[in-house]
Amino acid sequence: MDPLFHQILSGALAAAASDIHIKPQSPVVFRLDRQLVPIDCPFPTEDWILTQITQVAGRETLEKLQTEFEADFAFTLPEFGRFRANAFRQRGQLTLALRLVKSTIRSLEELRLPAFLGRLSESHRGILLVTGAIGAGKSTTLAALIDHLNRNHRKHIVTLEDPIEYLFEDRLSVIEQREVGIDTHSFANGLRHVLRQDPDIIVIGEMRDATSAAAAMTAASIGHLVISTLHTPDTARSLQRILDFFPGTDREHARRLFSETLLAVSCQRLIASENSGVIPAVEILVNTPSIAKLIAADRTEKISAELELGSPDGMQTFDQALQEMVRTRQITQSEAIEHAANPEALRMLFKGVVLHEGKRILGSRAD
Repeated sequence: MDPLFHQILSGALAAAASDIHIKPQSPVVFRLDRQLVPIDCPFPTEDWILTQITQVAGRETLEKLQTEFEADFAFTLPEFGRFRANAFRQRGQLTLALRLVKSTIRSLEELRLPAFLGRLSESHRGILLVTGAIGAGKSTTLAALIDHLNRNHRKHIVTLEDPIEYLFEDRLSVIEQREVGIDTHSFANGLRHVLRQDPDIIVIGEMRDATSAAAAMTAASIGHLVISTLHTPDTARSLQRILDFFPGTDREHARRLFSETLLAVSCQRLIASENSGVIPAVEILVNTPSIAKLIAADRTEKISAELELGSPDGMQTFDQALQEMVRTRQITQSEAIEHAANPEALRMLFKGVVLHEGKRILGSRAD
């Protein structure tokens, strides 16, 4: 291995960096605890970056990079572990972003995710969406859910990923991981054939268009569980994003089918913990009959109010999750308020005053 590349990767592992950014004639930058930190090493050249990509990526990746100017791929190095990578061009220059994929798949408990999320993954049918912003830990949560099922249930799990990140070994379940570009030509092609592979659970690495959304709904409607991720900031907008995939002529049918096949949506944000590192605050929306009616009637703007009152069904808002994290001393009040969907209401709540969305005082702890 090239000595500079070895130095960069070993330094990232030693520093527990989550990401590495490499571009020509610039400092190499690590992301440490969400902060970008330049490291002391020689500035890479574009030819050097291309050489490293050539050594770790397959022929398909290089061809895609030449024709589309960007490519996602993943690779494993025995000394360092597994990396998710994106090569792209900026200002005409080849640039590389790497994310370190943890070799050990952490459990739901270790990640401090709600136990209810594990129970949702044990459902026999429906669509379970794991959502959040880029870098919010969705892939880690998805891996924990698959591992939970693998350790506790005898299921046939088929994944479609671009690229494969975490590698699973069969335990109680049988798991087949298919990578777009290597094991199937496209998501659309893989989804078209997946139902013939006798799956109990279909994992779609990312819900990205009408084709993947429609395939998920079809599979869920005939009795399969589908788990996927989506880049959205909260659960209500996750629902709208799915429906926005479909053109106007198809949206009404998609809305009805989605209201019937959705199981639940979780959305997570990473919050700095009071001890060290980050932990997820998770909003959970369960597709109860009242939620299904709102989706079918195209009234998703009303979902937030239903979510706030849905704790008996396992639902929780971000602010309710943050409040509990403060109560259990996992995060500080200031961190909670900084990340709250409604900072004013949460600030008042910590003072003992309860507000609803319209800001009218409902009561206080002194009542």
